[in-house]
Amino acid sequence: MYLTSIRLVAVGPFDDLVVPFADDDGKPRRISVIHGAGGVGKTTLLTAVAATRPGNSVVLSPGVLGGAPPDPSLSRPVVPQAVCEYWLGQDDPERPHVLRVGTPGARLGASDEEEAFRRREQALFDKRAAGGGFAFLLLPAHRFFSRQALALSAPARTVARYDVRGPSAMDEAQRADLTRETKQALAYAGIGSALSRGGGDRGRRLDLLGGAMHSAVDHLASLAGFAYRGLDAATFEPVFLDPDGRDRFFDALPTRARHLVAFAALGTRLLWAAYPGQDPRTAEGVIAIDEVDLHQDPATQAGLAAALGRALPGAQWVLTTSSNLVAASVDTRDVVALRRSIDDDRVQLYVGDEARTH
Repeated sequence: MYLTSIRLVAVGPFDDLVVPFADDDGKPRRISVIHGAGGVGKTTLLTAVAATRPGNSVVLSPGVLGGAPPDPSLSRPVVPQAVCEYWLGQDDPERPHVLRVGTPGARLGASDEEEAFRRREQALFDKRAAGGGFAFLLLPAHRFFSRQALALSAPARTVARYDVRGPSAMDEAQRADLTRETKQALAYAGIGSALSRGGGDRGRRLDLLGGAMHSAVDHLASLAGFAYRGLDAATFEPVFLDPDGRDRFFDALPTRARHLVAFAALGTRLLWAAYPGQDPRTAEGVIAIDEVDLHQDPATQAGLAAALGRALPGAQWVLTTSSNLVAASVDTRDVVALRRSIDDDRVQLYVGDEARTH
């Protein structure tokens, strides 16, 4: 599936805002860059998307999203709500139109009949999403990497399993430590691929996962001057080759390189777990990264968006950033700018050429 738009009403700094993730013909953009300074609602927007998708639609809390509580003086206080539209693609190839998913209780001007139909349809796809597919990943801005050894457990219950209802790292601060998940994804891909070549695959095509993981990780790590070598045979720890030709374990990589490796490894793991047996490079899904430019040098910022698109070309990347270099590195049609108005301090949206000039 791909995200085509989100409408936010009384969410954070937004009164009533529609953010497009598709072109004028309704075709989803593979890369969308949400550009703006701090405090304009970039994180709020991604949090709302994470809470409004097939299989996982939850109430938006004004406190969590930074919005003010409803005005009690109003006869009908406005409740924070969001509605996302998704083009389902591989999740429902025969569907000719988008799926609208709203937060519980959302009602945005539709008639009673239209709203009842939308809710029944949303409930149907919530059930379908529980069976697999509908891939979505959100990596928060407060992500970090602790030093910890690789811990392996049953893949079918952890790294090879995708739970569409699982909370995002926005909801659980401890999940912002990406070391364990990143190492598990790399280890599972390497070990599974090796076992596949030895005849232990049983039709799962883990060789596709191994090839996609190595390719995606190596592609992004190269932005920081590193190459992915694979797993250490004694410890199963991921090993990289640094610019001087020396081996480096994942924990010894500079921070910016670990971020890049995590983007590739966790994105590949998501697409494999949601669509097992399919090459993750051809699988569809939404991968959102908040403040993608954090810890990256100017050269990497300028090439990061394009590198993400090449690493996992089937995915839709939604990136927030305050970096002018990231915003300038993509086509003007792929940029959405959020700016505060000087007159009334409201957040306004600009797209295309206007996003570059405001």
